[in-house]
Amino acid sequence: MDIKMIDLDKGQGEAPVVKAESAPPASFTTETQIKMKNKSFISVIIVFILVAVGGFYTGAWIKAKNSGTIVSAELSGIQAEIPQTGIKVGDIFGSADEKIFKDPATGVIDKGGFNGEGTHKLVRVGGISQTVYLTSSTIDLDALVGHQVTIWGETFKGQKVGWLMDVGRAKVEALNAPLPK
Repeated sequence: MDIKMIDLDKGQGEAPVVKAESAPPASFTTETQIKMKNKSFISVIIVFILVAVGGFYTGAWIKAKNSGTIVSAELSGIQAEIPQTGIKVGDIFGSADEKIFKDPATGVIDKGGFNGEGTHKLVRVGGISQTVYLTSSTIDLDALVGHQVTIWGETFKGQKVGWLMDVGRAKVEALNAPLPK
């Protein structure tokens, strides 16, 4: 099918110039265009799958090579587990490095935070204003509930509590201690 174009820019007295455009070659049909799009889409999918599989196996290889020993220097001295039985006065749990966690506090650990801040609390002499609300990603505070301990950690600003601390080290001072008043 020929499409005729008329050039309207020519003067009025002259005959219009007609340009004829030829139809695309018969070999370049809509069906061919669809096939080309499908091939490029499939190529993108294959490349994506290869990259994903390669990334997975690279990560697995790195983990196997290091045997899970990719630990920062600050966390290398942490004792992961507190034994459920056999806790003794003087036992120290958490980070072996005393310089990492600088803020100390002593009291009796009790379960429960306050309005979503802290998982435990360190009850101290002096009433509620002296209570330290605690979280810890390194020590299982449940194992220390009911014991008097000295803790070291990093103090954070609480939204609803006066003192919020992330505990990194704990030393058992007394077993089965009563809560201070």
